[in-house]
Amino acid sequence: MKLKISNGHVIDPASQIDGLHDILIAEDKIVAVVPIGATNTDFVPDQIIDASDLIVCPGLIDLCARLHGPSQKQGATIASETVAAVKGGITTLCIPPDTSPVIDTPAVIEYIEDQGEKSALSKLLVVGAITQNIEGNLLSEMAALKDAGCVGISNALAPLKNSLIQQRAMEYAASIGLTVFINAIESSLQAKGCVHEGSISTRLGLAGIPETAETIAVARDLLLIEQTGVCAHFCHISTSRAVEMIAIAQQKGLPVTADVTPHHLHLAEHDIGNYDALCHVIPPLRSIRDREGLQQGLRSGIISAISSDHRPLDDDAKLGPFAETIPGISGLETLLSLTMKLVDDEILPLQQAIASLTINPANILGIDTGRISAGAPADLCIFNPNAHYECEPDKTLSAGKNTPFGSWLFTNEVSHTIVNGKIVYQQGVAQSNHP
Repeated sequence: MKLKISNGHVIDPASQIDGLHDILIAEDKIVAVVPIGATNTDFVPDQIIDASDLIVCPGLIDLCARLHGPSQKQGATIASETVAAVKGGITTLCIPPDTSPVIDTPAVIEYIEDQGEKSALSKLLVVGAITQNIEGNLLSEMAALKDAGCVGISNALAPLKNSLIQQRAMEYAASIGLTVFINAIESSLQAKGCVHEGSISTRLGLAGIPETAETIAVARDLLLIEQTGVCAHFCHISTSRAVEMIAIAQQKGLPVTADVTPHHLHLAEHDIGNYDALCHVIPPLRSIRDREGLQQGLRSGIISAISSDHRPLDDDAKLGPFAETIPGISGLETLLSLTMKLVDDEILPLQQAIASLTINPANILGIDTGRISAGAPADLCIFNPNAHYECEPDKTLSAGKNTPFGSWLFTNEVSHTIVNGKIVYQQGVAQSNHP
């Protein structure tokens, strides 16, 4: 099918396009990006999308979205969560290794890819486990995982037994050109903490997680990165001090990138209020100073990507005493709107905000999406910057309704999502991406 997107305001940070253009698509590729009104008699579209007054950008790329693993049959599924993803304009999801079973063998990767082919509306990428069963002890067969298609390795939130294993893992990854995705947590300092260690944790009587649980881990890992030369990406940085440390490493030329979540950019420890378990996340919501430091780190380019850290949970997971609830936020459907709110609040310029969801995560993953140019995959997001809507958790398409942003008023609502040249979401209705 040939598709034409006409009269749209095309924004593509990768090629510095920012203006009114038509986009021509044939099969799964972008054929051309042309000024409005330019004729192309050789291209006869089968369908035209009128994008007048809408913004057209590359499809969003989410660096971390937890979906149910192959052995889990109830609640969230690849099908349900990719429907939620395309509603949010996300065309590529990256799955961390702590699924069930763990992504530590090529067979699990093949199974996820097979399930994706059958039921996913978005593209799925996987990050393999650093250690077998993410137990932090024996290294996985990283070369086999890479050959099977994983885009990087991580131990997710599970700690490694010691720094020697981390060093060996980085050496192995460096030798085969794999990026290490790091969740910087010093487990002995985190212990049984569930909130940021500070005045709020004291007032609520909850065990705190100090800033040093992150910064000590970042310092150790930066030294090992310098020693091994591995490309590394820090996931979900939560403290301003960690941003400063990563900035120094980047100035020294270390191959280091970082991302941050929307909830750490918009919320802080005081939003926990009176034990609101919807604000229970790991890493925890930090101080207002940390939030401002993260915003500044994103604005300056030290942090280059925003990822949802999506974790859909059932209602029971957020019931009970705060410390006993399961941490996590369902974030696919609010990723774009929360990022664009940074633009509305004059924290980020528009091009940089879109880059943090498109070309920057694409470069971190080493994939050829995240851009609008001839020959690129036709993965696109079209959204209405003038739309206004209220976040209503009960109406989200994700199986997880666990969001602290209920009743927030948003702009920038997705009208179309296109994956490989096919319209998979249009005006409130998810389509089929399969024959």
